[in-house]
Amino acid sequence: MNFAQLLFPDFSLILCGYLLCRYTALNRKVWEPIESLVYYFLFPVLLFHSIVRTPLEWQSATHMMGAGLSLGLVGIALAYSATYWPGLRHTDRRLHAASAQVGFRFNSFIVLALVDRVAGPQGLPLVAVLIGVCVPLFNVAAVYPMVRHGSHGLWRELVRNPLIVATVSGLIASLLGLGIPDWLAPTTQRIGQASLALGLMAAGAGMQLGRMAQAKRLAVAMLSIKHLLLPVAALGVAWLWALPPVPATVLLMFSAVPTASSCYVLAARMGYDGPYVAGLVTASTALGAVSLPFALGVLAAWR
Repeated sequence: MNFAQLLFPDFSLILCGYLLCRYTALNRKVWEPIESLVYYFLFPVLLFHSIVRTPLEWQSATHMMGAGLSLGLVGIALAYSATYWPGLRHTDRRLHAASAQVGFRFNSFIVLALVDRVAGPQGLPLVAVLIGVCVPLFNVAAVYPMVRHGSHGLWRELVRNPLIVATVSGLIASLLGLGIPDWLAPTTQRIGQASLALGLMAAGAGMQLGRMAQAKRLAVAMLSIKHLLLPVAALGVAWLWALPPVPATVLLMFSAVPTASSCYVLAARMGYDGPYVAGLVTASTALGAVSLPFALGVLAAWR
């Protein structure tokens, strides 16, 4: 399967969002409320609908949770340890604290938009499981290096995270044997379809060029972790947890998607170098066009 060709429509939507935001009247003031609509309403509906529509096989779900947590811990360890690598021992500690999150976080817009195309209907509930276990872990790990400079209400934010709420609600509904009424199913399905296109375009609209030149080696290290080392680690994790083909494909895709656009927001709000992190996010979004075919084509073939 030609994954570069398969993923082209999705990355073309990211490019559309970038061009519209930069060269038309549809600027950031337009896209910020769209991002909120997608994040707080459209994507949660998509996750809930996918879980109750396609019930999980709980043994596979448990293995997926373990694999997701294992991969997440590997990514966090690599990002935290970067300042001990050759050539990076004199890196500005504040810059590393702000940018470490780029090495392991993921763009949920892109993950949710790609999974159906890559893994079919079975993939979305598995991604919901990964989001449910990894978002809390990654949010804590992202804040930890910067925590001395002020972070309040972290656990409250995790409990109120709309993607986690939707995932947990969907799993509970699935366990109780509840479902979406037939008369409501077409509406929720259309909401899910709308979320994918808008989410990808919003990811493109959020791309910014920052000051990566001020710490090139650190930038290369973080982007290498995210787009090379993490996909390779995912291959090993899938083998260790004996994941079947579909969950393994989902994990490989999950490992190779671009980093979260909210990395910039978190760094800026905590008083760190936001433009530098924004540059890393933009570079990561572009590199996703390479790392995804690498993970889904080359690494999946090795598996």
